[in-house]
Amino acid sequence: MGLLDSALSMLSGNNADPSADPKTAVMQAAIAMMTNHEGGVAGGMQTLISTLQSSGLADHVASWAGNGENLPVTGEQIQAALGSNGILQQLAETAGLPHDQVAGHLAEMLPGIIEKFSQNGGSAGGLSGLAGMLGQFMGQNKA
Repeated sequence: MGLLDSALSMLSGNNADPSADPKTAVMQAAIAMMTNHEGGVAGGMQTLISTLQSSGLADHVASWAGNGENLPVTGEQIQAALGSNGILQQLAETAGLPHDQVAGHLAEMLPGIIEKFSQNGGSAGGLSGLAGMLGQFMGQNKA
């Protein structure tokens, strides 16, 4: 996964070890999970969106996918939505971070990522398309 690590490091503006940036580690874990999904990246995104919708965050997802203002989401809400089905645990193990920290980073990133995904017509365009979406998101949300 060296090439992906380098690409994500460049996207985030972090030329050091990408594992030193927890947000990058969460992105890498999410990309790895989605690329290994049997439906590919787009299928992985659709599964994630469906899981969030069925876990009580349907209004949030609709706001992120729509043209209006994005509803905020908390790490606790993400933990409740993704904790019982193993998604959060898998991301935390892959990223090497505690569940609550992963949930917090996802709460920051998911509204923008789902917004970009929806603007792309529900297609991530493969790994390069997802990397482009993440690059746009990171460029708009550098902290």
